[in-house]
Amino acid sequence: FSKASSSLEDLGESSSETDEDEQPVRHQEGGTDLSPEYWGIQKLAKYIKGGDPTATVIALCSMRDLNLSQESCQLAIKDTGCLEVLINLLDTEEIKCQTGSLKILKEISQNILIRHAIADLGGLEIMVKILDSPDTHLKCLAAETIANVARFKRARKTVRQHGGIKRLVELLESISVESSYQAEDTETARCGALALWSCSKSTKNKKAIRKAGGIPLLARWLKCSHTNILIPIVGTLQECASEPSYRLAIRTEGMIESLVKNLSSEHEELQMHCASAIFKCAEDEETRDLVRKHEGLQPLSALLENSENKQLLAAVTGAIWKCAISRENVLKFQEYKTIETLVTLLTDQPEEVLINVIGALGECCQEQENRGTIRRCGGIAPIVKLLTATNRALLVNVNKAVGGCAMEPENMVIIDSLDGVRLLWSLLKNPNPDVQASAAWALCPCVENAKNSGEMVRSLVGGLELIVNLLKSKDKEVLTSVCAAIANIAKDQENLAVMTDHGVIPLLSKLANTNNNKLRRHLAEAIAHCCMWGSNRVAFGETKAVAPLIRYLKAKDPLVHRATALALYQLSEDPNNCVIMHENGVVKLLLAMVGSTDDTLQEAAAGCIANIRRLALATEKAKYG
Repeated sequence: FSKASSSLEDLGESSSETDEDEQPVRHQEGGTDLSPEYWGIQKLAKYIKGGDPTATVIALCSMRDLNLSQESCQLAIKDTGCLEVLINLLDTEEIKCQTGSLKILKEISQNILIRHAIADLGGLEIMVKILDSPDTHLKCLAAETIANVARFKRARKTVRQHGGIKRLVELLESISVESSYQAEDTETARCGALALWSCSKSTKNKKAIRKAGGIPLLARWLKCSHTNILIPIVGTLQECASEPSYRLAIRTEGMIESLVKNLSSEHEELQMHCASAIFKCAEDEETRDLVRKHEGLQPLSALLENSENKQLLAAVTGAIWKCAISRENVLKFQEYKTIETLVTLLTDQPEEVLINVIGALGECCQEQENRGTIRRCGGIAPIVKLLTATNRALLVNVNKAVGGCAMEPENMVIIDSLDGVRLLWSLLKNPNPDVQASAAWALCPCVENAKNSGEMVRSLVGGLELIVNLLKSKDKEVLTSVCAAIANIAKDQENLAVMTDHGVIPLLSKLANTNNNKLRRHLAEAIAHCCMWGSNRVAFGETKAVAPLIRYLKAKDPLVHRATALALYQLSEDPNNCVIMHENGVVKLLLAMVGSTDDTLQEAAAGCIANIRRLALATEKAKYG
């Protein structure tokens, strides 16, 4: 059945506590009562209620002849009280009555009001029981009806609480490895998978499917070639791939190969679910490598040509974005001219596509060659234009892409001419910390590569005060990115003077006790650059930044060592700081680094020791003459 009708209801238990399907809107009354179907159904309802089994079956057959996909018929069944009768028939021992009733319920449960009514009348509990029936056809009908009804949170919960998940998983067991896929097995599994797909929108149900042994069965059916079973199987897998345990299984049980293979299917819905599963799984590096190994990058790139189907395009661009986190994959995308195609998708696309396209370009432009490609294809202007968007996820990706492009001075000229730096700076005011941090990171290459960058920064009224005040943030990533930006801005003396007036020194010192290595590294860089103005070196000593910095030298990260040594070297130009360093045992730690293969670290360590030594000699001379 089509999943399109459930787009409103996809915000299931896992993704949202408020269920959009929970309060169905009643379509206008009155219209149904007058319809000829209403009277016809009322008459049939009498026979279904009061007749013997044969009369009931005949009445059910007559009801099936009506146009059950028509809303007036669906609502008439509900309003005449016939729905209760149909559900009561499920609780009988008469297989023909149960079958006839389920055939009708399966059709009419496409209607949102009927779904809720079935759940209210206890229909799901009875259908779950029917899953134990020895009659295969009956089980299939029950599973398909559950698939329709379980499109809202309460229904999914009911199925789980009455043991439905385990029974649905058992429907997938109807195949032995040796057997070729028999038609009956495939049909049973298809119906089971459809129901599991609807139920799997809930986090608790994902866990229940796993506990019931669903993962290896899904993996086995994934090797089947029938599209009608593959769609719900992959649909369920991509739904469950939001859970790490499923992603691990998809990777380790050989499912990536099957997902890649089905990217070349003729069915767009199947391609979409495969791409969507890869999108979620490619968060993990090993999966990204497997997609490349099984030659999945080329079909993903080819699917970008099919830009009319937006749901497919969103899934494919998502998969490309996540795969592009690995450099080897980016090199493959260069080969397939994927970057050029992505640039053409920067305009006139829905937001969910744009987020992924920009995400992919942001990863690709970490490679120098692609920064030029994006410029030559006219990609810089549409990317910068998106800095005025409002969607949080989109802004985070746009910031990264602008920052990536700005590493190239030629691109920076265009970004600056389009007012890109001012737009980035204004995003520092965004209330979301992820947006703030990504904007601050993007500003680093902008400040580094702009011509007259000092003047450019000064032209932003209130800009320096804004960035200094972000040092009061509670978010680690915001603090880290802002320190990195301040280190770049402080290279300009005038801007450093303004930041000093805005109190940058005590704010940096306050952060010195952190244990976060990424923050330590960029904080130490900021301190090193901020020493270059007035009495800032002395101020860092007075605000107690020196002793905590020394502890950074014991960190395991060589980049932290380098930044810290540079900061200590600058701070050691002040005699009082030298005394603090000496008391805190810095010489021993720095001596180990004088032999480093990193020239910058080596020189900074040696310079700092020399300053301390010089001070010690001068003190001795003063003391003893």
